[in-house]
Amino acid sequence: MSIQRLRLQTNEEILLLLSLQIASYRVEAELIGFEDIPPLKDGIASIREANETFYGFFVNEENQNRLAGAISYSREGCIVTICRMMVHPNFFRRGIARSLLQHILIEQEQNGALQFIVSTGTANLPAIQLYQSFDFTVRRVFTVPPGVSLTTFERPATS
Repeated sequence: MSIQRLRLQTNEEILLLLSLQIASYRVEAELIGFEDIPPLKDGIASIREANETFYGFFVNEENQNRLAGAISYSREGCIVTICRMMVHPNFFRRGIARSLLQHILIEQEQNGALQFIVSTGTANLPAIQLYQSFDFTVRRVFTVPPGVSLTTFERPATS
């Protein structure tokens, strides 16, 4: 296993990420009861134009490195926003999301980040439990379409 920055310079690299993203966010869509979430609408152009830094979690399977998870973030000054967190359903419950989040928190704190923000569907209990285990606290809960709510969490840097 390894965590590596994803350069996403070729269509092939982007399609690999999109395949993972669709598989992961379909599960979230089912959990929150809402199919119209933005990550399921992405294409090559929107990923290429995203103002985010991506990291991938690779596992060695059958002598091949396979992208099993990914995280992206954006940064404005000292504030880091986790934009995407995804793990392929075949790799759920293996600590991949935890490893990716920890990697970004440590890296960005070392680079002077003071605040972290992340949002997820309020009904996405696995994601909420993950963020709370890293001492993220609820900042606000808001309704997107009727019946679907998102929760935004925040966490100060620890260093």
